[in-house]
Amino acid sequence: MGINNKKILIIIICFLVSNIINANSENNPKKLNVLFIIADDLNCDIGVYGSPDVFTPNIDKLASQGVLFENAHVQYPLCGPSRVSLMTGLYPDQTKSKELRLYVRQTIPDVITLGQRFIMEKYNSIRVGKVYHYHNPRDIGTSGHDDHFTWDQTVNPYGRDKIEEYKLNKVKENFDGATLSWLESEGSDNEQTDGIGADETIKFLDKFSKSKENFFLAFGLYRPHIPFVAPKKYFDLYEKDNMTVPSNGDEFLKTISAPAAKSLRARKEQINLDNSTIRTVKEAYYSTTSFVDAQIGRVLDKLKETGLDKNTIVVFTSDHGYHLGEKGHWQKQSLYDRATRVPLIISGPGILSNKRIKNSPVELLDLYKTLMDLTGMSTPEFVQGHSLKNILTSNSKPIRKSALSELRVYSDGSLAQGYSIKTNRYRLTRWLHKDERYLELYDHKYDFNENKNLVYEDNYSRVRDSLDIILTKRIEEAQNKPNGLGRQFENAKPTFEPARIQSSKKTIF
Repeated sequence: MGINNKKILIIIICFLVSNIINANSENNPKKLNVLFIIADDLNCDIGVYGSPDVFTPNIDKLASQGVLFENAHVQYPLCGPSRVSLMTGLYPDQTKSKELRLYVRQTIPDVITLGQRFIMEKYNSIRVGKVYHYHNPRDIGTSGHDDHFTWDQTVNPYGRDKIEEYKLNKVKENFDGATLSWLESEGSDNEQTDGIGADETIKFLDKFSKSKENFFLAFGLYRPHIPFVAPKKYFDLYEKDNMTVPSNGDEFLKTISAPAAKSLRARKEQINLDNSTIRTVKEAYYSTTSFVDAQIGRVLDKLKETGLDKNTIVVFTSDHGYHLGEKGHWQKQSLYDRATRVPLIISGPGILSNKRIKNSPVELLDLYKTLMDLTGMSTPEFVQGHSLKNILTSNSKPIRKSALSELRVYSDGSLAQGYSIKTNRYRLTRWLHKDERYLELYDHKYDFNENKNLVYEDNYSRVRDSLDIILTKRIEEAQNKPNGLGRQFENAKPTFEPARIQSSKKTIF
């Protein structure tokens, strides 16, 4: 063989080897995939979290296969800010996003989001349903306030629950996205928006099981967020008369500050509901929770059927908790456990099974670093929080001593800023309003439901003062601009929202 022919042969071999290496690096079945499942407004009233009367067999099963965190908290108990924090690994004081209707890049345009980081590593990054903020139910079927840099592909399901909004039962006539409302729907799961979302997620799992491509696949459910809509068979799981009626919270309000009380009494139509309505609404919420559980179960069954479960990390959580009448409050936007605490379950290859982290606090923004570590990727410099990898894969002790949450409310015509930390035992909350400073302290060892404010109890003074110092430090750290974040804009304006138009039959959004 001549010298020229040898050179040509060497070039061809190098080209083929290079292509094989590139193909393996881009579609490497040894790299772990991620299935990220996030519900909307789901609290910890779940069977495996200590609510045996709530029917959630699929979430319960997932917990038996992985690690469950009992003391996980969001950084802002409102959809938009919480989701931006989760997807960027940043505190709301760093994202500058504390309102609804803000796109993530209005305030931090140079950020590398979680999904974007997977794209950089040749993963398919896909969203089905709601991951960033959507007005729910108004924006069902649209991209809401999504970030298209986060994804390669998106699907916006649109189901019967959206089409039949005019059938809703509700506590006030002029319906909006925060009105308590419910409906026992006719038809099947697959006609509902989340049922269609599950179908679409299953299709992607089918595709990737054949193509062997790596993926970060996010399935965002729109429920159990109001309106509480589910097929009738899920309502049949519950008896309305068996629903407990919590205290209206009026006595509790006397023990807390004006801004804290405002957070619990923002919506007048939901104050002092009659007992029959309370039971009806709770039944509808739990029915919708069971419907959500069923859709998650369908997706997880498909993951196992395809064999992708052997190579896929599963994360299940919610964007914040939800009050169901406790302290006389409905929905989120408070600095109490019912609003900040969320379910968090992680399972997958190398992750311990049937492990429960009982008291150690976790923040939802910890997920960014955790997923980077579990998949062997480098974490962007700006990302905050702690990786949970060692907790998930060994018997290592948790690092975090407190979980930080914050909230803003308007009280007496001016803005009040609240911060709260939850430790393994205590919650300390601080409100700043009109140059005044207010504290609340709760001891979960004796008061899991946070009904007794201990801040003025002499025997808790040392605990209060030490936690106050810790809270101050946590706030200062959360307000620092991280290295590598890029531009950061204050006071971004939410996108314009036209007025809703009322007709005789339904609200036109």
